[in-house]
Amino acid sequence: MATDGLHENETLASLKSEAESLKGKLEEERAKLHDVELHQVAERVEALGQFVMKTRRTLKGHGNKVLCMDWCKDKRRIVSSSQDGKVIVWDSFTTNKEHAVTMPCTWVMACAYAPSGCAIACGGLDNKCSVYPLTFDKNENMAAKKKSVAMHTNYLSACSFTNSDMQILTASGDGTCALWDVESGQLLQSFHGHGADVLCLDLAPSETGNTFVSGGCDKKAMVWDMRSGQCVQAFETHESDINSVRYYPSGDAFASGSDDATCRLYDLRADREVAIYSKESIIFGASSVDFSLSGRLLFAGYNDYTINVWDVLKGSRVSILFGHENRVSTLRVSPDGTAFCSGSWDHTLRAQPQALLLEVALPGLEPSDRLGPSAPVNLRGCARPTCKTTCSGIKMGPVSQNLPKPAFPSTLFK
Repeated sequence: MATDGLHENETLASLKSEAESLKGKLEEERAKLHDVELHQVAERVEALGQFVMKTRRTLKGHGNKVLCMDWCKDKRRIVSSSQDGKVIVWDSFTTNKEHAVTMPCTWVMACAYAPSGCAIACGGLDNKCSVYPLTFDKNENMAAKKKSVAMHTNYLSACSFTNSDMQILTASGDGTCALWDVESGQLLQSFHGHGADVLCLDLAPSETGNTFVSGGCDKKAMVWDMRSGQCVQAFETHESDINSVRYYPSGDAFASGSDDATCRLYDLRADREVAIYSKESIIFGASSVDFSLSGRLLFAGYNDYTINVWDVLKGSRVSILFGHENRVSTLRVSPDGTAFCSGSWDHTLRAQPQALLLEVALPGLEPSDRLGPSAPVNLRGCARPTCKTTCSGIKMGPVSQNLPKPAFPSTLFK
């Protein structure tokens, strides 16, 4: 029995009560350091103006709800998974399907591109994470080269390669996360701490990549050390399931989206929530979140078919994007920050370039740093492989090469 060995008059209930008391005291001490809100510190920062983004490419091919998607490091290819049991690799410029895999189950809830771009991972209701190598031969039978890497006791909800193709992180409905060796399929580390289904995870954007964050149905967001398997920080301020978590580009903070219709920002150094992104008119849950490359904007997909764009510092909404005909289930910004793609229950994915958005989000850059008639043409500006201009007729330069390194304000919460 769990109570064996306890002292006289000491029961499990009393220990739980003591733990809650200590938790309350910790919250009180943390609250003493909460002397200012993020939007108050950012009052002197120039506000972002309203802007409009338009869908440039619609990817059609899935026969049911799109549940997950991920960008390749080449900033051009996309992998998506769907309730129809298919995983498709797309060319986002031409909208062509380069590869398609039929899984042994429906509800393929997770997919990820390997850092090298030479493999994809996916899984869902089969409780497995399977890795498929990609080749130039589009007619090759990919299923024959499938490798089952991870095995959980419940559905696979999320997966992500680490900084190499040799290890992969998975999250599952069995309440755990796990780190696996891709080659041998061996379990390297397991992460226990969530009290319910784990729905999402995100790897810290650093060269070492030794931490990751996860969120789940227990309303908790937990930061884990991949080396020890221990939870190093936990945040429990949401009022419902956490559907998505995403690190700030510098790795010093992360955002979460929840069924409580809010997105929240947590500063890891201050060890607390620093901003809430919500409006009274938003009553539907947030299913997916991601940051712009600069970290100034937060994109959030909602169950009311819209994508809201938030000013991270000011806490205000700067744009609403329409187009999907059902709930937005997944959203990811491209690795170079020049576009983002969203997937929906309307069976489609929509790719939207962010060339104009970069102009708004990074007012500190000189125009020559972003645009230049003599610079090499950047086809990502228009997503049309034969087009050498953006829709405004300006040639695009290599915008990602001159971007300042994003940094979360380091002196706000000392």
